[in-house]
Amino acid sequence: MLIQPRWRVVAMLWTVCWLNYADRQAIFALFPLLRAEFGVDNVRLALLGTSFMWVYALAGPLAGWAGDRWSRRGLILSGLVLWMLVTVATVLSHSFWQMVILRAFSGLAEAVYFPAAMSLIASCHGPKTRSRAMSVHQSAVYAGTIGGGVLAAFMGERFGWRSSFSLFGSLGMGILVLLLFFLKEPPRPLASAAPTIPAAALFRLTVRETLVQPLAHRLVLVFMGANFVAMIFLVWLPSFLYAKFHMSLAMAGISATVYLQLAAVAGVLCGGVLADHWAGKMRGGRMRTQALGLLAGTPFLFLTGWAPSMILLVVGMVGLGFFKGIYESNIWASLYDVVRPECRATAVGLMNSLGWLGGGLAPLAIAAASQCFSMSLCLSATCCIYALAGCLLWWNGRVASHAAL
Repeated sequence: MLIQPRWRVVAMLWTVCWLNYADRQAIFALFPLLRAEFGVDNVRLALLGTSFMWVYALAGPLAGWAGDRWSRRGLILSGLVLWMLVTVATVLSHSFWQMVILRAFSGLAEAVYFPAAMSLIASCHGPKTRSRAMSVHQSAVYAGTIGGGVLAAFMGERFGWRSSFSLFGSLGMGILVLLLFFLKEPPRPLASAAPTIPAAALFRLTVRETLVQPLAHRLVLVFMGANFVAMIFLVWLPSFLYAKFHMSLAMAGISATVYLQLAAVAGVLCGGVLADHWAGKMRGGRMRTQALGLLAGTPFLFLTGWAPSMILLVVGMVGLGFFKGIYESNIWASLYDVVRPECRATAVGLMNSLGWLGGGLAPLAIAAASQCFSMSLCLSATCCIYALAGCLLWWNGRVASHAAL
């Protein structure tokens, strides 16, 4: 049975998202090797993550605006080409500050992709399948995180830290050829209306829709908090396991990604189905699904940082991953429930920008805090952010439900 065209689009974009997140996680799995080669401490290593995140965040609004005005297919392809050039340069780099600059350019390349991809998926999928489509795409985040962490750690120990970037660059070339031949630009919602809105007016409208409209701006606040926590674990969990449990580099990279991210794949798929069901019954159903993920994930988040044994650590990572996936399955679908269709890509760019600006502080904050407190305590303390964000999101879902009456 042939895959429907709207699902083929999701499948193709899944490969790009996988590659992006494999590249992001690879650098964190290689921290011990980079520390040894360049002779830097944790605070400087954190700059490799922060430089990516801040450029990614700052470019987000412009990338979103472009996604509402220009060809989304063209933007996705252009971002992939730039990413490949940066990856080649990374293989050739020989100083720490070259690496920092290249990670910043990598953030620019990946920022172009996300708003255009989310808008393109939303054009292919209506409200009945939107959460499922976006949750399938979101599963690439976790699969890419696993692939990047495992491959980079395994290859890094055997062939040096540059080897995994050579592999990812080769895969990127194959994906680029696939998209050139098969990815098409679908019709936009309200296609006749969007081009008549002047660019400046469209941006002002989106800012008002995303940052002033209460339902949307609370979604942004929650995303900032959840992303802050997510970045801490992406950046520091491999090194934490390497130091606390005396694992090899490869085993730390595998353990930091496989348990958490495989559970997240299950969570994101369950969250997509559950949210489409609840959204069909009440406005705010997607937000309540997200709140369930954050609140149920809070104790597992604490356990992951505190666990004194590998058994409890695995329980914590599996539970955290599953419920994190439930929250993340509906980040953009919930936003699309409360903003206008002609503002979708710009709204994603703005929200993504603010979330990653906050996330960019996370690696530095934990690196600094770990100099006064244990890394274990620092990781466990982030459960307070999850609990507060979950309560705010549940309340936002109740407000949305009453507003629809």
